[in-house]
Amino acid sequence: MSTADSLGFWDLPEPEIDKDKEKEWLPIPKVAVTIPFGYEHTDTSIAILHPIKEELDALEKAKLHLRQYSYREVAMWLTKTTGRYISHIGLDKRIRNERKRKKQAETKRQWAKRYKEALEAAEKLETQRVGAYKTEHRIQA
Repeated sequence: MSTADSLGFWDLPEPEIDKDKEKEWLPIPKVAVTIPFGYEHTDTSIAILHPIKEELDALEKAKLHLRQYSYREVAMWLTKTTGRYISHIGLDKRIRNERKRKKQAETKRQWAKRYKEALEAAEKLETQRVGAYKTEHRIQA
């Protein structure tokens, strides 16, 4: 008897999602021993993990369920729905890592925008100042 079968009947109501948006899941490089939920390796390449669309779509629904239910309940639902076991700790870890990476990416985009604006302002000041002169940078041999 598998873990999914031993959980018994478990059904959460479907969260509202935009069904018009079809996501395209991309392969990812394998960087650890553990294969993340929603991915598998194939015989052709051990270094690349290929997405399992059904599991990743269910994981997206699970994120919406977390607004109303506990990690333990959602992990049981996800296991029952996909047939692949994920613990509540594993689900929590996966969600926290995704949020952290998303936040880091957003922060770096904001920094890049600010640096670009600062560089443009500095260049404008350098060209418009009174008594400006151009210097040549030569390498002394």
